[in-house]
Amino acid sequence: MSLQILELSESKFEQWDAFVAQADSATFFHRAGWKRVIERAFKHRTYFLYAEEDGAIVGVLPLVHIKSRLFGSALTSTPFCVYGGIVALNEQAEAELRMRACELAKELKVSALEMRNIEQTSSGWPTKELYYTFRKSLSEDNEENMLAIPRKRRAMIRGGIKANLQSEEDSGWERFFATYAESVRNLGTPVFSQKLFRCLREEFGKDCRVLMITHEGKDVAGLMSFYFKDQVLPYYAGSFDSAKHLKAHDFMYWELMRRSVDEGYRVFDFGRSKKDTGPYLFKKGWGFEPELLNYEFFLVESDSIPEVNPNNPKYKLFIDMWKKLPLPVANRLGPLLSRSLG
Repeated sequence: MSLQILELSESKFEQWDAFVAQADSATFFHRAGWKRVIERAFKHRTYFLYAEEDGAIVGVLPLVHIKSRLFGSALTSTPFCVYGGIVALNEQAEAELRMRACELAKELKVSALEMRNIEQTSSGWPTKELYYTFRKSLSEDNEENMLAIPRKRRAMIRGGIKANLQSEEDSGWERFFATYAESVRNLGTPVFSQKLFRCLREEFGKDCRVLMITHEGKDVAGLMSFYFKDQVLPYYAGSFDSAKHLKAHDFMYWELMRRSVDEGYRVFDFGRSKKDTGPYLFKKGWGFEPELLNYEFFLVESDSIPEVNPNNPKYKLFIDMWKKLPLPVANRLGPLLSRSLG
């Protein structure tokens, strides 16, 4: 049987995820569950393509079409995620998936097709050198992991311990959302809907967890993390104003690292940040080395790579205004905008 490019249906979810679990270059963001999450939480049209040969999946490519009057039209692998792109067992499957993605981008008349690759490919497409990821292998010994953290950050962690901060897993998402919503408003970023976090918990179960940091019984900060193979990925974080003087941020990431090592996880993926921003420098301060993410673009209706990110000067006034919104207003308006900011 010749190789075919097909679109994922519910009946193929298990087979898709079995392929992702075995493929070395696959990430948590290649899992089939993202199709349901994005459709339910954001109502975007998804095109999760796979290459099949002799009844077996030999390649996958999750794609989502986001069409917005404010931010344009794009086909992305994968929006709302830091990684994506083609995962294939052979060059033919990779080439066929890429060809079908380009055809689809032209059919949809998008500005560009974006592949959020970790590694550089041979496509020859233009790339955006904007985001870096931070990943590090962990020791089985948490004392070694602590000593591997630069002294300044170790002092911050110990300051949190001295302040009697506590960590606890939470079975829901509501407590976390309260910390997250306040943080993103303060940064001038539209908040995602509560529905997104409910969908993530429901879809990924034990592979999507919430860690809360408390002080004297009150929530200070929260973290939603993903678990994949031997990796832990802190992904969404938030905190209240009290977190800074209690040194809760460093304590929170240390607690996640410590707990994860005790459970057998061996890679800590700190996620992406834009070069030389506060989060970028924070992660470097933990002893993590930045690794350039090779986001590639196939331009369709646009002559240049789209710049829908906070670094674009035309969004500065909007960001400054958003920071001043009352929290209830930001929480009500935010989801209407953030669904288009994939």
